[in-house]
Formats: sequence, structure tokens, C-alpha cells
Amino acid sequence: MRPLMPRPSAVLALLSLLLLAGCVNLARRDPLPAAHAIPVAMQTPLDQTIGYEENRQEGQSGFRLIPEGPEAFAIRARGTQLAGRSLDVQTYIWHADMTGGYLAHLVIEAADRGVKVRLLVDDMNGRGENFAFAALDAHDNIEVRMFNPFASREGSLAFLFEAIGSFNRINRRMHNKSWIIDNRLAIVGGRNLGDEYFGASDETNFVDLDFALVGPIVREASASFDRYWNAVAAYPMSQLSPGIVTEQNLARLREKFQRNAAEAQASRFASELRGDDAVLRLTTGSWPMNWSSRNRFVSDDPLKVHGKDGGLNGSEVLAFLTPILRSAHTEVTIISPYFVPGKAGAEALVKQAQSGISVQVLTNSLAANDVAAVYGGYSQWREKMLRGGVKIWELKPLPGGAIEASMFGSQGASLHTKALVIDSGTVFVGSYNIDPRSTSLNSEQGIFVQDPAIARELQEIFSRDTRGEHAWSVTLPEGKLQWSDGEISVDKAPAASVGRRFQAWLARILPLDSQL
Repeated sequence: MRPLMPRPSAVLALLSLLLLAGCVNLARRDPLPAAHAIPVAMQTPLDQTIGYEENRQEGQSGFRLIPEGPEAFAIRARGTQLAGRSLDVQTYIWHADMTGGYLAHLVIEAADRGVKVRLLVDDMNGRGENFAFAALDAHDNIEVRMFNPFASREGSLAFLFEAIGSFNRINRRMHNKSWIIDNRLAIVGGRNLGDEYFGASDETNFVDLDFALVGPIVREASASFDRYWNAVAAYPMSQLSPGIVTEQNLARLREKFQRNAAEAQASRFASELRGDDAVLRLTTGSWPMNWSSRNRFVSDDPLKVHGKDGGLNGSEVLAFLTPILRSAHTEVTIISPYFVPGKAGAEALVKQAQSGISVQVLTNSLAANDVAAVYGGYSQWREKMLRGGVKIWELKPLPGGAIEASMFGSQGASLHTKALVIDSGTVFVGSYNIDPRSTSLNSEQGIFVQDPAIARELQEIFSRDTRGEHAWSVTLPEGKLQWSDGEISVDKAPAASVGRRFQAWLARILPLDSQL
């Protein structure tokens, strides 16, 4: 029998689509003078409160873990209200929802007071808010740049064509997150900007973690921001969408965010925020901190998104992290929502466990994971790690949240924290997942600090999140996988639909690891 051939019209249509995909190219960025964070002084409210304490601590930096979403939102919001000189924001996602819109409203208010604002947003999600970012850029004191942008600024088909024609570039994203106020206070970690990251969503909320930072390490965060801001991959909105960077659009955006601000202030979330004593103490300037001189802010080279030093050599975060992990003597505790260690990573963890080191991991369960492919990639190595003595917990879905998982991602997930504890003294918190995407494709950053008190606090967070009401312990009794929360034990990934199991299985057998 003759092989079936597609109709000529179908071939022509396919060739036309491929031709269109190849025609959408990003122009070279216009030359720009290098810009840098405004140096600290002693003029703003944060200078007065934080600067005095910095001087008293003699070169040490202050650290505060922020596990709770409302507190993370309050520090950003109140800090922005106190800003008197500068605000630098770097993020992967910024939603125009209640909390994201309210923060944007506060950014405009700060710019109206004369604060110099720089917003650096990854364009994978930023493209969908192109009008808002272009309108913000029209403010005399706000400059917006999109990182690794799409040449097309609207339309699903244009997005698809460009993604096909420029896949190698579009597939690499800036995953860094920081909120830096007056070069005095920085909030850095895993959180994007939106309701689900601050515990304000009526659907699914993320379990996440930030560091609030003061002291010299804030200037390290600012130096990293400058490095990305000045990178050739950071495009001004004035070049990408000059026609909509207008005063009229800024006025329209002001009205929208003012309405959002009124709604936010009347919301259940805002009411709970005002009633939280811990948050009230934070917003009045009383910030309990652990001070340490043994710390480091680490970020990848922004040229990583252009394929610089591809593979493992491209990850400055992993290069710094690897020798610290290898030097562990007693304990390695890992929290990673997207945990795909690969053969080398799994073998390294097993080797440590077999040498007597306590190795324990908390990651998302299949029921809680919004990216089924990642769970499939992780499951390839799970039994090997369990047999080798690694202890694993999988977080349950948050109560009251409906997680809609897809093969490569969707709206909502459960665990979003990226953190490590080594030997009850060294802590890492950042944007870096232990997976191939964070290592080789996305740019990432993180903070390392040596402090037993912070390590104990992070261990307490791990212990809380691995209790039976929050997570399933995964074991291999009699050589068969078992999930248990202390009351119920099952031999299949619990609370996961047949469709979700199929997606994870398919990802496990397909050669997708490099994209996970």
C-alpha cells in the first residue's frame, strides 16, 4: 500500500506558518548608557531607621525569613510607602490582581513623590500586561524594561509563531525576584507578585519563602539588579511599544489601580492584614533580624539566557552551591517544588545518605504539582534515592484550593519555596529549583547565610510542612512505594486523577528532562 501523503493545501499551510514563525525577529536593543542603583544616604525614613542599625552592627547584614504571604505583602507595601529615594523591582511574574494591582498603585504614588523607580520584568508573562507596563513607563520617574522580550507585543498567534521561530531564545527566562527600597531594604526569594503568592487568593495559594534583608548584602542585591538592568537582554518599553507609552494611557492606568486599591483596602485580605499583630510591628519599623557577617548574594550571569556557557557551567548559583553541599557533615535538608535531581544529583544525595548524613527532601506531590511533567521527571529518581537512604516527603494540596495541573504548567500549585539547610548552620533561600531548567535554561539567584538561628527557623518550617496533616511521607516498605500521612497509607500517588497520572507517566518515558 502506498503511504498516505498530506494534501498539497495542508503542506502549503504548514510551510506558510513556518515561514511566518521565522519572520518574527527581535531587533537589536538600542544602545543605552549604564545605570546604577542610587547610593545610600541618611535622608529617607528607611535611612533613619535601618541606617542607624546598620552602623551599629559594624558591617554585618540583617536577615528575616518571611514564610507567611500577608507578611511578605505588608513589607513590600509598607516599605514602598516609606521609600524616599529609589525602588528597584525585578520579577518573573507580576499579576494585575488585587495585591499586584495595589503594589503597582503604591509604585505610582512613590514615583509621584519623586522616587526613582526601575521595573525589570521577564516578558514570558509580562507580554500579557504590555499595556500596563508601557503606561507605567510614561511616568517621568518610572522606567520599565522587559527581559528577553517577544518582538510581537500582542496576539496569541503572533506569540505562537515567534515561540516556534525563536524557541531556543524564548525558552530561556529570567526567574529572579527582588524588591529593593532606597538601597536599604530588600525582599528576595521565591515569591512572584500576585494574590496566590501572598495568601490572598480564594482558590489556591502557594507555600513560599522570602528573605527580608538589610545591611551590606542589600548593596549586593542592587549590584545584581544593575547587572541585569544593563544587560543587552533588557529592553526598554519605549523601544518595544513606543506608541502606547503615553501620558493618556498612564492616566487610564492610574484610574484603574486607584479603583483596585479601594477594593483591596475593603477586602478580607486587607482586614486580616490590619489585624495581624506581627505585621503591625513590621509596618511600624520594628523588624526583628538575625545579624551575620557570613553571607553571600549569588546570581547567574544575565547572558545565560543567550546560552552563554551552556549547561552546568552557566549556573553561577549551582557553582556556588555544589561545594557547600559536598562539604556537609551531618545534614542536608532540601525544599524544592520542582525537584528533578537527574542521575548525578540523585547519586550524590544517595552517597551522602549512605555516609551517615541525614538527607531529607520536601517537594510537591502529584496532586499538588501544577506541572505534571516535572513530577514525571522527579519520579524517575525517587526509588533510587529512597533505596539509598534519602528521606522524601511530598506536600499535599492546600485545603480549599483546586489545582488544575497540565503537562507543562497551569494556574496554581502548592509548594513554591526554594530553600536548603546544611549542617544546621548554612541556609540558602532563592529562586533556584533543583532541576535542569533552573540549572541550564533560566537565570536564577539566591542568598547564602551562615547562622544557626536562621537554620533552626528554616528547619522548623520544614518540620511543620512535613507533618502528616501537610505532607505524605514516601517510603519503600518491602520494596514497594508507599505514601503515608500517619493515618492512611496507599501504594499509588494519592489524590491524583487518572489524567494527571497519565501526564506524569508520559513525561517519565519521553526525553524531556532537559526542559524540566
